[in-house]
Amino acid sequence: MQKRWTVRSYQPKEEGLLQQVLRIHPLLCRLLVQRGIHTYEAARQFFRPTMDDLHDPWSMKDMDKAVTRIEQAFYSKEKILVYGDYDVDGTTAVATVYDFLQRIYPNIEFYIPHRYREGYGVSTAGITYAIENDFTLIIALDCGIKSVAHITEAKAHGIDFIICDHHLPDAILPPAVAILNPKQYDCPYPYKELSGCGIGFKLITALAQKLGEPQQKVWRYLDLVATSIAADIVPMTGENRILAFHGLLKVNDDPLPGIKALITLSELKEQLTISNLVFVIAPRVNAAGRMDDARKAVNLFVENDFEKAMEIASILHSDNSDRKEVDNNITKEAVALIQNDASLASRKSTVLFKADWHKGVVGIVASRLIDKYFYRPTIILTQSNDQVAGSARSVMGFNVYEAIHQCKDLLENYGGHFYAAGLTLKPENVEAFRKKFEEVVATTIDPELLIPEIVVDSEINFHHIDNKFYKILHQFEPLGPDNLRPVFLARNVVDTGFSRIVKDEHIKFSIKQGNHGSSFSGIGFFMAEKFEVLSNRQPFDMVFTIDENEWNGKTMLQLKVIDIRKAAGY
Repeated sequence: MQKRWTVRSYQPKEEGLLQQVLRIHPLLCRLLVQRGIHTYEAARQFFRPTMDDLHDPWSMKDMDKAVTRIEQAFYSKEKILVYGDYDVDGTTAVATVYDFLQRIYPNIEFYIPHRYREGYGVSTAGITYAIENDFTLIIALDCGIKSVAHITEAKAHGIDFIICDHHLPDAILPPAVAILNPKQYDCPYPYKELSGCGIGFKLITALAQKLGEPQQKVWRYLDLVATSIAADIVPMTGENRILAFHGLLKVNDDPLPGIKALITLSELKEQLTISNLVFVIAPRVNAAGRMDDARKAVNLFVENDFEKAMEIASILHSDNSDRKEVDNNITKEAVALIQNDASLASRKSTVLFKADWHKGVVGIVASRLIDKYFYRPTIILTQSNDQVAGSARSVMGFNVYEAIHQCKDLLENYGGHFYAAGLTLKPENVEAFRKKFEEVVATTIDPELLIPEIVVDSEINFHHIDNKFYKILHQFEPLGPDNLRPVFLARNVVDTGFSRIVKDEHIKFSIKQGNHGSSFSGIGFFMAEKFEVLSNRQPFDMVFTIDENEWNGKTMLQLKVIDIRKAAGY
């Protein structure tokens, strides 16, 4: 797949000023300035974040109302229902708030809506359950901000809501007794990008302060908060970075039994990073809701006995294996459909429908098609009862939600944001929708957006890459949106003659820059088709990240190659 390289601009003056006070490699200062770090104090907070740097939870709008209402429920011995979404952010949020509350108050339960029977957010079934079981307070986590009708119904039955949500509010808000959401236009809370679990964490922080509980009772959930931040792809800045940093310390030093069980089953031996949480831990948590019932994930997180946690984690591990098999099979089917139909292959968008595809993995399949096969806005549809339902994913820079909105006359329901959306429609409208969506995409997308972009932080020479440089670079962790792993460009790299294709798909690089200096090893996954660029020992340019590789007890720097192309003039 052809890719375009974009090298980020830089600010020599700001980089120079920062280098004077930090006295580290100028390229590292360039990376910091790109991340908005211009002073010694900002660098200190970036490299050495402390829990003292967190904002006062009481500065969040309605926090006093939320804590007061929970205290009232305690005093009146009311039944409290902790309610949350079925994904990683929702289940970690529910586990965090439910476990904290049930340690100090017995009259409490949790509720996770079933992905297929109820769908996302506050559901009719959830409200009915609360009414029939005499709950009078519901704490909604990672959902609720758009559930005006359901919360209005609950209020009519004497049920109060506290909403802890991080999604963008609409103009009309639900009639809750308290709404904790920093994205409200009149909320003075300084940091706006917390995860749903992060907002739940701020709630129990304030409640603990009010009740005189020690902060350690709140900090015990930091590994759950870090998992939510990783999985929900929120910006790795400000409070998220602080919480993720200390959450990772807890993941590695003293994880909750449920997290420890997932780590054990995943056979992770090294120090865990955000990447491990995203690609190893989160899929196993998500698999519970995708393949069956997400309540299992909450039960895992609140289990105190490690052996029992291992039993639950084994079920999630099995669910994830089933999920991988299902989405791999569907992906193969989807690729074959496109490759065997010239009209589909030549489109600017992908819309595929098959009635028996598993609803729980269609979003994963859409992302996989974009990442590995056909880089264009993609929608995967399947039968869901008497309707067709599916998930949309987009390419960088294209608003797939707006494109779907322009097809709304053919839809029963839809929702989402810039890069991802969900939709339902009648079966008889599938072909008309496929045609209309293609028309919208073809007439509005910039052709350049159909070529995947690699954003390069900086050019670099191999002689700058050493253990001292990497030691500081490694401290850019935790990595995530707005603090992605630094990407470098090296020009006029040559093969030493020892590069080779491994396992038919990957390239094991042995390279040096120019005719001097030591060589580096590198790995380029799924790059075998580009091996010819190395032929004849001609110079080529290379985009890569820097990592470590341990082999036979020795740890060495390794370049993870993202893309290569012939150097100019060759």
